[in-house]
Amino acid sequence: MKDIFRLMLLPLQAPMLLVLMGVSTYQGMHWSHALETGGTRMQELTTLVWSAECLQAMLIVFICTMPDLVIRQVSIVMAASRVVSLVVTLLLVTVGGLYLLHLNVLANVLIMGSAVLLARLDLLRVRVVPPPLVLAGVLTLLVLGGANFGRLLVR
Repeated sequence: MKDIFRLMLLPLQAPMLLVLMGVSTYQGMHWSHALETGGTRMQELTTLVWSAECLQAMLIVFICTMPDLVIRQVSIVMAASRVVSLVVTLLLVTVGGLYLLHLNVLANVLIMGSAVLLARLDLLRVRVVPPPLVLAGVLTLLVLGGANFGRLLVR
């Protein structure tokens, strides 16, 4: 019973979780607004675009929640050889740069990433440290729930 009460008070102890929920709600409203302002061709692709935005949000949460595991895996791949290191670096920089700059999503990625990192830091401050995979799952549910709530607010 004490653990359930502590979980219910967690948003008050770690207010950055509420900020993350607000940011994800705003992002969901923004994504829905971008889908509605498109032409008839965009209306045919709304499900695909919404899925891509949710996948992007999940990727941001995954990278920001488990940076040590991600960096360790990339380091292992890059330590295999210099050629692999060069190819991986060029591929990441080229594809990542084109994606972030051409599609004008750099601001969305930075805002969502900052909110996730602040929520993670706030949870560390109140000494709530679940395993990284559990934390990534909970924050993903929080972000996608907020985005869907924002999408419903626009309708």
